[in-house]
Amino acid sequence: MLRTVSMDNIEDQIGKEIGVTEWLPITQEQVNQFADATLDHQFIHVDPEAAAKTPFGGPIAHGFLTLSLLSYFAANGAGVTVDGAVMGINYGLDKVRFIQPVAVGQRVRARSVLLSGEEKKPGHFLFRQSVTVEIDNSDKPALVADWLTMVVTG
Repeated sequence: MLRTVSMDNIEDQIGKEIGVTEWLPITQEQVNQFADATLDHQFIHVDPEAAAKTPFGGPIAHGFLTLSLLSYFAANGAGVTVDGAVMGINYGLDKVRFIQPVAVGQRVRARSVLLSGEEKKPGHFLFRQSVTVEIDNSDKPALVADWLTMVVTG
């Protein structure tokens, strides 16, 4: 569920955590489907036997697969909106860093902090969030990103 903020007191929300999602397991089926969708069939993703011989010790998720989960995570506890919103639009990313690969079978979740929010034109609100995708039982995250979303009200 998206967290609703009031633009009347947005300054009070800056720097505060929006939310943390539940853990999501990464499966080989997800990785294979992502490989098919993106035409990226590199063996470290789709060939468990060959990937086992690498320093990763097995198949890993595509970094872009992990990044693409931001939309899912936003809708499930790590996203922000305003009252009267009719849609949210992915506006882009200012920074993305892939810190550590996610092995197939690991679980990930997102933790999001609101960095800014402003009305760009009437009914169009631009939010900047710092999102960290954490890996269960790991000291290092999978990725960190500054994500921009535009929320449009009716």
